[in-house]
Amino acid sequence: QVQLVESGGGLVQAGGSLRLSCAASGRAFSSYNMGWFRQAPGKEREFVAAISWSGDRTYYADSVKGRFTISRDNARNTVYLQMNSLKPEDTAVYYCARDRTIVVVSRRAADFDYWGQGTQVTVSS
Repeated sequence: QVQLVESGGGLVQAGGSLRLSCAASGRAFSSYNMGWFRQAPGKEREFVAAISWSGDRTYYADSVKGRFTISRDNARNTVYLQMNSLKPEDTAVYYCARDRTIVVVSRRAADFDYWGQGTQVTVSS
């Protein structure tokens, strides 16, 4: 059984920074690509960032490129999302998830099989 637990969300002013963490339990964390998604009130869940199992490939939504950085520490079974220059439109519940596609790093929510409970990020203007 895989469990993903996010932390690090909170309230921050526009222009500020937050670092989200996602701690994974279960075996073979280092064998899977991982991703971050977010969902704002009244909107569909959207892709934010993804990272390959080894950490050598990363992908970002255009809306966060240059501001957010995804990384992972396989020794700690943890994936991170560093968020800088936050904007009010970044306000959402952020979820980490495990990508079940082994080779290709997916950006489709349907390809992710385990999800965390989410952590709220609120950016005030």
